[in-house]
This record gives sequence, C-alpha cells and structure tokens, in this order.
Amino acid sequence: MAKLQVRLRESGAVFYYESGELTPKPGDYVIVEAERGLDYGQIVVEADVSAEEVKDEPVRKIVRIATTNDLKQIEDNKNKIKEVMQTCSKKIEEHKLDMKLVDAEYSFDRSKIIFYFTAQGRIDFRELVKDLAKIFKARIELRQIGVRDEAKFFGGFGSCGRELCCKKYLKNFEPVTIKMAKQQGLPLNPPKLSGVCGRLMCCLSYEYKIYKELSKDLPKEGDKINTPEGKGKVISVDVLKRSVVVEVGTEGKQISISYK
Repeated sequence: MAKLQVRLRESGAVFYYESGELTPKPGDYVIVEAERGLDYGQIVVEADVSAEEVKDEPVRKIVRIATTNDLKQIEDNKNKIKEVMQTCSKKIEEHKLDMKLVDAEYSFDRSKIIFYFTAQGRIDFRELVKDLAKIFKARIELRQIGVRDEAKFFGGFGSCGRELCCKKYLKNFEPVTIKMAKQQGLPLNPPKLSGVCGRLMCCLSYEYKIYKELSKDLPKEGDKINTPEGKGKVISVDVLKRSVVVEVGTEGKQISISYK
C-alpha cells in the first residue's frame, strides 16, 4: 500500500500516514490526525511499503493539505511559542531544576505543548508540568534530548561548509562509531571527526557500507603478502580502487597490486 512519510511539527518523529484521495508533494505541509485533535506535519517522501513494514505505525490519515489559513495558524503558533518558552524558563528557575530548555512546539490546535530540554541526569519535573498545565490550559509534555538533537534544533554548518545534515534532511539519528572512520582510512583525530554537537559526524556512516564491502579480501596496511616480485609489506591501501602499494626487496622498491 502507498504511504506518505510525514514529519510531525518541525522537530517531531517521522511516521507513515495514509493520504486517501489527496496528492500532497514532498515539502508540502499537511494537517493530520493526532492522538487527540489535529496536528500538522510536512511531507518527507512518498514510499511504497508493505503492510508488514508499517504494522507498528499508527494507522492515521492526512486530513487535508494545509490551507493558507492553516499555514497562518502554524506561523502564529511558532511566534507565540517564544513567550511560552520564556514562561517555562522562569518556572524552571523557580523550581531550581538542573535542566536546559532547548525548544518548544505547539500542536496545530494548541491543545498540547512539547518542551525539549537537556540535562545531565534524570529530572523530577512533575511539579513543573502541573504549573505549566495551569498556566497554558493545555496538555504538557517534556522530552529530554541529547546533544545531537540540540544541534538539530539550532542548526549550523559542518566542517564541509554545508548546512548540518541533521537539520537539513536526516529523519532519524543512526549509531556512528569510530570503526567507521577506521574502515575509511581517516586519521583518528577527534576534533576532525566530530560535528558541532561534539559527537562523531553522521556523515561517517554514509559510505561505511560500501567501504566495508570493497575492503573484503584486501590486505591491511602492515601485512606481509606474496607478490610476483617476492614477499613484501603493504604500505598503503586504496579501498575504492581495491589496490595496495607493496614494498618489496631490500632496496625498498614499491609496486602496485590490484584486486578484482
């Protein structure tokens, strides 16, 4: 069955929604069914998926493509949320909670407010939630996020000069390990491998699978191998070309060997 991937609000998760007779395009804002009432989201991409792939996804529908009035309400919500954050920050200080407010979002119909925060450990914010619910007359949800999420909220530019991938198009964060950098032969220099969030750059995972595949059966740097000119030591490996440079003989002669 055909489903549309929709990112809820500006920073919410991505879910599959049924479009029915509607034909929204990637990038369009849409009004969707939520747990209680209506919410809004943006079409990420259309995908043909099986029922098995989305069996755990909420079975909800896109109500309509956002109208001019809908877009105005979304913009009004964004403007109003600034005051909401100021009030929340004051309440955090009053309750002396060791947490940092990062962002907040209204649901489309303003029946719910989601506050995003960072903290070193677990925070007991039950009294804070009660205060905020009384003030705003809405359901309150507080979500603790990590430093990668924080970078996604604020955005910025990576060492490549481009807008952060997490801000521009990444739907979800995937695990990134130092092994990915080793596989690609990158210098293990933490500052150069880290993004603005202080964690390993997401882009390290982009080519990891192909590097892993092309590395199969290739010798590693430092290995001793047999060559047509005798036994030698591998001094460099070009994974993408699937070739190695080997030093043979006592005079340090270097030869290149290609692998199919």
